[in-house]
Amino acid sequence: MLPYPQIDPVALAIGPLKIHWYGLMYLIGIGGAWLLASRRLNRFDPTWTKEKLSDLIFWLSMGVIVGGRLGYVLFYDLSAYIANPTLIFEVWKGGMAFHGGFIGVMIAAWWFGRRNGKSFFQLMDFVAPMVPIGLGAGRIGNFINAELWGKPTDLPWAMVFPPFSDPAQLPRHPSQLYQFALEGVALFLILWLFSRKPRPTMAVSGMFALFYGIFRFIVEFVRVPDAQLGYLAFGWVTMGQILCIPMIVAGLFLIWLAYHRQPKAPVTSAA
Repeated sequence: MLPYPQIDPVALAIGPLKIHWYGLMYLIGIGGAWLLASRRLNRFDPTWTKEKLSDLIFWLSMGVIVGGRLGYVLFYDLSAYIANPTLIFEVWKGGMAFHGGFIGVMIAAWWFGRRNGKSFFQLMDFVAPMVPIGLGAGRIGNFINAELWGKPTDLPWAMVFPPFSDPAQLPRHPSQLYQFALEGVALFLILWLFSRKPRPTMAVSGMFALFYGIFRFIVEFVRVPDAQLGYLAFGWVTMGQILCIPMIVAGLFLIWLAYHRQPKAPVTSAA
């Protein structure tokens, strides 16, 4: 069994102002995406300036934050937020849903594309390889917060999370680290390597949807579902798995469509 590193969720406190690691992980994800997007910008569109890229990253970030929060409210704990709507603004306590953030990003990409002469999938193909940076950073934030841990296990890398998080004090799967490895590191490598060569429009987006859906679906088998929801079917199906099924199907369809309808419509390489 591995010891859980006791990390204060508050990275810096200045009087009443507290800066949480969870919030810093969002800044790391956004900053990392901006840096890598800057590297690809000339290949994506030589006429775009760094200012336009900054505008794109800003609106996509707003999509992540607003969509992620609203997604959690709608998908995971609607009754609690109806009873106390002010909880929606307490983002420092966690409560962000990837699938809501993903919808928020898609809406922001569609809106920004219309204003800047780019199609929805041109922008999605461009930003998809950068998204795993934020996903991986977010999972590290979950780990520091000692939240979203996994089921009990006797594997040698099991961890006992702090009593405030897990009163049962059982050795558990560090499922946040599994998700960091799959949704962050593995997904980044797959998309970055895949997009180094010209691909038909929609192919990179399809790869993102497919592999994120697969990775998240797998980890849900060892991750404890949100207490207010539990398992939704058959004693093992979670909300996360239900939300991933459309992503897997859509990813397969987009890849098929990309190579059957647009074999000569390349997107920018990432090299």
